[in-house]
Parts: sequence; structure tokens; C-alpha cells
Amino acid sequence: MARKKRKKKSSSKNKTNKLLWVILSALSVIALALGSLIAWYYFDLGEDDEQVVEKKSTQQKELNKTKPIKIITKEVTKVEKPLPIPEITTKLKEVLKSQEKYDVSASHEYSDNKLKKPPAMANRDIKLSPSKPQLAIIIDDVSVKSQVQEIKDVGLPLTMSFLPPSPNRSNSAKLASKEKFYMVHLPMEAQHFNKEEPFTLRVTDTKDVILKRITELKKLFPKVKYINNHTGSKFTANEIAMNRLILVLNEQKINFIDSRTTAQTKAPKVMKNFGLKYVARDIFLDNKRDKKYIVNQIKKAIKVAKLHGTAIAIGHPHKNTLLAIKESKNLFKDVELVYIYDLR
Repeated sequence: MARKKRKKKSSSKNKTNKLLWVILSALSVIALALGSLIAWYYFDLGEDDEQVVEKKSTQQKELNKTKPIKIITKEVTKVEKPLPIPEITTKLKEVLKSQEKYDVSASHEYSDNKLKKPPAMANRDIKLSPSKPQLAIIIDDVSVKSQVQEIKDVGLPLTMSFLPPSPNRSNSAKLASKEKFYMVHLPMEAQHFNKEEPFTLRVTDTKDVILKRITELKKLFPKVKYINNHTGSKFTANEIAMNRLILVLNEQKINFIDSRTTAQTKAPKVMKNFGLKYVARDIFLDNKRDKKYIVNQIKKAIKVAKLHGTAIAIGHPHKNTLLAIKESKNLFKDVELVYIYDLR
């Protein structure tokens, strides 16, 4: 009886132990499951928060980039806003008007004296030349390629006188270098001229200043042998200034031709003092741009040539001037049309 009771107690104890083990195992599984669930919950929530923060940060950065661009664009637009059309039109008209005044005729050479007619030609002796009278036509103010080509297209020996380079005519010296012969149209001070060229010679310039300018010109125009004045009514009327200029030109072996932009020119006296021949313009061809007028001026130049054996006419590279010269080929049969260096 005692053994049976011990077996029952032992069996009951074993069952209790198994039950406890099962319960513990179940609790362990539940605990593990709960731990995993809690871990998943917290970890996932943290990751989502980071993504949200990162997304917001990215959006803010993009917003920060966008805002300044809009502001800058607005400012730039304000700065670069074009001028009103009427204002531009007015300024353009002023420029064109000023160019028209300057380019209207040969009168820009002597308009500072407010003369209706150009200064008269110099007094000359009447000569009965045994040979054919000579006429040299100088075309002043040559400065651009189209002018050079139009002068050549005339098909006659016309002497081109080039203006020195300036911001608006930077290639004048290069164009001259391609020619076998040319002159330089040297700017000189006028009485009341408001379209003065750069590096214009003034009556107050010393001999050293004039020498420096002529040296610069020789570098730009190494083949120059003849110079005539552009404007210059004040300069050529000043004996001291002309003495300095002719002294320098004589040293540099450059001949001076007086454009005679003033009747008060001291060039004849100065040239005589240096023992040099005075050579000057006789006729301006185009102080009016009318072609018929220019043809009549050509006839006057031919008449002067016949009367004195030689004549010098000065024109400009205007359409009507060159057209009038071209259409006057029959008139030139009575004279020998020559370059200035061939003039007797």
C-alpha cells in the first residue's frame, strides 16, 4: 500500500513539472513575440520619423533655393528693363542728325568760319603751258573699305587722303597700307568746329608735341609723303603754329598741301620762308551735294588748270561726288588727270 501511494505522488509531481514547463515555454514564446512586436513598433516608427524629417529638410532646402532665384530674377529684370521706345528713337534721331550735319558736304572743312562759300583759291600766275594742263583730284576723309572700293570703281587716278584711325575708323591705316600711294588728312584746330577728330593739332602744341604726332602718323602710314589739313582754320591762320608744323614736316620729308579752309592761312608766307613751294587747293567740288553742282565745280577746276597749267580739286567720298567725277570723263579730255605726286 505504501509503494502505491509513493508512485501516485511521483506521477502527480511529474505531471505538475511538465505543466509548469509547458506554461513557462508558452510564456517564453509570448514574451519573445511581445518583444519582437515592441521592437518592430519602435524601430519602424523611428525610421518613419527620420524619413519625414529628411523629406521636410529636403523640401525646405528646395524652397530656400527657389526663393532667392525669384527675388534675383525680379531684380535683374528691373535693372535690365529696356528704355522706352520713344526715348531710343529720339536719341537715334539726334545721332543721325549730327552725322547728317557733319557729312552733308565739304562745308564741314570750313563751316567754322560760317561762310556760305569756301575760301577763295590762292593768287596764282597765269601760265601758258606747252604741255597738257594737269588736274589732281584729292578725295578727303577716306576711312572705310567701302569708300576705298567706290573710289577705285570710278576708274580714274584719284588721290585718296586718309583720316588717321579713331574709334569709329580703326582700320583706316590698314586700308592705306594696301595702296601704292596715299595722303594723310591731318586734323588741325578750327575756329568753331564741334566735330573735332582725335589727336587734332592745336596752335598751343609745341614742336615736340607736333613731332610726336607726326612720328606716330609715320608709324601708322609709313609711305606718307603728302599731308593736307582736315579743317584747321585756326591752326593754319597761326604763323607760329605753322612754322612748327612745316619745320617738322620738312625734317620728316613730308610735303604739305594747304586745303585752304581759311583765307587767313599763313601757309604761303611760312612755305616761302622755308624756301618751299606753296601748294594749295583751288576748288572744293562738293560743298553742295547736288550732282549738277559738283559737275559745274569740276568744269571750274578744269578751267583753272587751263589758265594756270595745274589745278587741285578736293572732294569727299560721297555718292554724288564720285558719280559726278565718273560721268565727267569726257570733260577730262582737255586736261591730264594725275595723282598729286605727278603734279608739276
